[in-house]
Amino acid sequence: MSAAWAGPVPVEVSWARLGDAHDGLLPLLDPVERARHDAIADPAGRGRFLVGCALSRLLLGELLGLSPAAVPLRRVCPRCGGPHGKVRLDPPGRSAAYDFSVTHSGALIGVAVCRGAEVGLDVEEAAAALDVGSAARVALSARESAALDSLPPAERERAFLRIWTRKEAVLKAFGVGLRMPLRGLEVSAPDAPPAVLAWPDESDRPAARPVPHLADLVVDGVHPAAVAVTGAGVTGVRIAERDRSGAVSSYGRTT
Repeated sequence: MSAAWAGPVPVEVSWARLGDAHDGLLPLLDPVERARHDAIADPAGRGRFLVGCALSRLLLGELLGLSPAAVPLRRVCPRCGGPHGKVRLDPPGRSAAYDFSVTHSGALIGVAVCRGAEVGLDVEEAAAALDVGSAARVALSARESAALDSLPPAERERAFLRIWTRKEAVLKAFGVGLRMPLRGLEVSAPDAPPAVLAWPDESDRPAARPVPHLADLVVDGVHPAAVAVTGAGVTGVRIAERDRSGAVSSYGRTT
């Protein structure tokens, strides 16, 4: 990012639904995005990808004063060079002023945008079938697993999804995906203020960047989501959520 932030970072989070996908959004995609869209066999997956791309371009275009189709985005994996991984703004000849993150689960699609820091967003559809025990063995530290096991069985899925969204948001902010060992990345208990407590190894934190700040969200009153922001001088997160009409539905969550 081009500049460090001092204080809590404002993050705008916008939500859409799978039902918002339609062919009229296709002209907003660039050739790489269109090729990926056309290669997705599953109609629901294709729709989620289309809405995520279109929503990102609409939001960034508004901030940059560009048409959505003209927003310069780069999709290059830092490991293999393929057209995947975290999508980033790529303005020619200068640093990007904004970072953004796209997430989707089931019928939910979200985009978070912030200026002067790096952001990650994750949402998980609460209605999805989940084997909590198996997922916890892969994703949770010993302390996180013990806290989960202490809860009544009916509360464990909700608690696991809260922990998972926090971890995923952190990984997305750093653009490392699931390459970081999830059991070593430890976050606070679901009923505690969101925070990163431990890394797999201090040297594993990408480029020794500051520990991210977290904020919890709930979409439609049921689906857990989380935002992570990292950058020099960042002391917290302030969230503005927007629905499909563009109206601000909440503001002021801080960590």
